[in-house]
Amino acid sequence: MDGQSELRRHASTDDKTDHGPSPISSDHQRQPSSSGAGYDVPDEFVNVAEVSSTGPVQNWDERRIYRHESLEESRSRDQEYMRTQAAQRRSSTRSARETVPQIDEEKQDTKPQVSKLATQIYTISYLILFSIFGTLARLGLQAITFYPGAPVAFSSVWPNFAGSLVMGFLSEDRMLFRHEWGTATYDQQLAKAQNEDGGDVDLVAAKKAHLATKKTIPMYVGLATGFCGSFTSFSSFIRDVFLSLSNDLPSPDLGNTTISRNGGYSFEALLAVILTTVSLSLTGLFVGAHLAIALEKFTPTIPFETTRKVGDRIAVFLAFGCWAGAIILSAIPPDRFSHGLGAAETWRGRATFALVFAPLGCLARFYASMYLNGKIASFPLGTFAVNIGGTAILAMAWDIAHVPDGGVIGCQVLQGIEDGFCGCLTTVSTWVSELAALRRKHSYFYGTTSVVVALACMVAIMGGLRWSQGFAGLVCLH
Repeated sequence: MDGQSELRRHASTDDKTDHGPSPISSDHQRQPSSSGAGYDVPDEFVNVAEVSSTGPVQNWDERRIYRHESLEESRSRDQEYMRTQAAQRRSSTRSARETVPQIDEEKQDTKPQVSKLATQIYTISYLILFSIFGTLARLGLQAITFYPGAPVAFSSVWPNFAGSLVMGFLSEDRMLFRHEWGTATYDQQLAKAQNEDGGDVDLVAAKKAHLATKKTIPMYVGLATGFCGSFTSFSSFIRDVFLSLSNDLPSPDLGNTTISRNGGYSFEALLAVILTTVSLSLTGLFVGAHLAIALEKFTPTIPFETTRKVGDRIAVFLAFGCWAGAIILSAIPPDRFSHGLGAAETWRGRATFALVFAPLGCLARFYASMYLNGKIASFPLGTFAVNIGGTAILAMAWDIAHVPDGGVIGCQVLQGIEDGFCGCLTTVSTWVSELAALRRKHSYFYGTTSVVVALACMVAIMGGLRWSQGFAGLVCLH
């Protein structure tokens, strides 16, 4: 079954009973298209949070009757699909043992096809490459957050907003990967709907089918999971929540110093950080989705042939080359010996160590989502686990870096773990997209549990040092 026939199947479904597209079938994933090969996508990819079949905006054409498909429904459908695929594979194995296959070489499909191993290599390469880009974007945006008179004085809010905005755009965009498997099937459905004979075409189903299809493309997985997930950071968000509670958030108007205050103001500051971050991140998600819909006529398209034959292969060399370059720069910074411990050397060391650890955090999040998110439909366990685990690791690294004793290199490594590994292991863009997709009571429970448990970890780990000895200044900043 090719992409066009798959879309026809979805387009024939009445909107009142449509429950969205089924996860991409095995045939749809693996059958070569007319102009290139398809990716042999592992079935487990449907569990990755950023690759779910629900988008922020489900009522594209603003119909009066609006049906919202929750993440729980999508997850249940995905699990049913995986069980069906496993049963089919077992049945095929038994049939193969009982019969001798007759091979007709003339009828074999000679078109090239990307194997499952190659698909995984391409996906991992994109994740590594875009995790480095996402980390650089986050560090750069954090660096320009503090200025005199800044209305928001904590560094995590703008990267979380920007990353969520990009996530929303990618979720609703239908132009970047318009050609899908080499054929612009969505364009064909749109043209059919504009003709007199197109009255039976369901554009909502066609758009959902396109949404499900593009999420089997390694470059898209790299952009959504690698870049957006690494651009945003849940652990940095919770760190800022704790610092607001402990009155340790620096103020640019006071020379990065703090003044004493009572507990009521500290609680108000804690609520301000939580509400500002969550509301702005959710706003960014929906604004990005609306921008993708509004700019559909102007958004360029990435050529399918370029992606398959050039982009995928270059990504492998770029990803591992950039990662190796970051390791070399961390081992031998260019100006360590010429300028001693000057300001230029210290920021470079912290940035390069962050790039060394970033791909490890991103890959850990990807595989945790793959194997854990499908366990409980109403509670994304994979995203919860990496957010809590990354927050705990950041708290431990923060404590070690802020004890009175320590060296510059050790401080830079710890900063790299915080900004790179923990920053990419945890994610806000995925978290808020899940909050937007879950049913209301499940969304509030999931969101509140994530913040409360993560903050409890911060209080237990960082609070012990803060309220006993106090935080010492970072050696790598002096």
